[in-house]
Amino acid sequence: MSLLKLEDVQVSYGGIRAVKGVSLHVDEGELVCLIGANGAGKTTTLKAITGLVHAAAGKVMYAGTDIARDKPYEIARRGLALVPEGRGVFPQLTIQENLAMGAYSRDDRAAVAADEERMFALFPRLKERAKQTAGTLSGGEQQMLAIGRALMSRPRLLLLDEPSMGLAPLMVEKIFEVIRGVATEGVTMLLVEQNARLALEASHRGYVLEGGLVTLEGEAKSLLGNPQVRQAYLGE
Repeated sequence: MSLLKLEDVQVSYGGIRAVKGVSLHVDEGELVCLIGANGAGKTTTLKAITGLVHAAAGKVMYAGTDIARDKPYEIARRGLALVPEGRGVFPQLTIQENLAMGAYSRDDRAAVAADEERMFALFPRLKERAKQTAGTLSGGEQQMLAIGRALMSRPRLLLLDEPSMGLAPLMVEKIFEVIRGVATEGVTMLLVEQNARLALEASHRGYVLEGGLVTLEGEAKSLLGNPQVRQAYLGE
């Protein structure tokens, strides 16, 4: 069953249509990627799902309900969590405080404390720096923190926007190791990523977005072998 289903979603900024009619679905337990060049409409699609921008037309169906007109905080409470492009950590707050912000809508204190320890086990670097302010961390550490903060909400659906952007290769490897690990725990994920090879290798299925429209979709393995994808996105 589809946990998330977009039906002909369109988004405009002023007079410009950034997303021209995107339809896609993410089934329960799947890791699905959305790939494409800069300006293809990937981030805007995620913003439409999370209510940060409102779709001018189309439906955003989540667990059978159209959430296209819901407010971002209402959507977050339904179990969607976004790891935004550029990480978006709270720079003046400590690592622990940032993680606590991820669990702001929960009142199960013992479970929140257990989840914090789980995040520290997942990201040992964060544990070493638990009292350090997030603004003093490296880009890779901030990305770890942004993912940890999102997981603290115990999301039913996790949206990741360009998690590898601006990171050193070793850090990218670590981040994708975590993403694959979270997927094996059954968390449903929609991944927006410019590194098409990494995204497709980690995913079950994928969509290619060009000029605000889905131009290709299919099993990740078949997209990896697609000549069009290989030429446009894999540098071959």
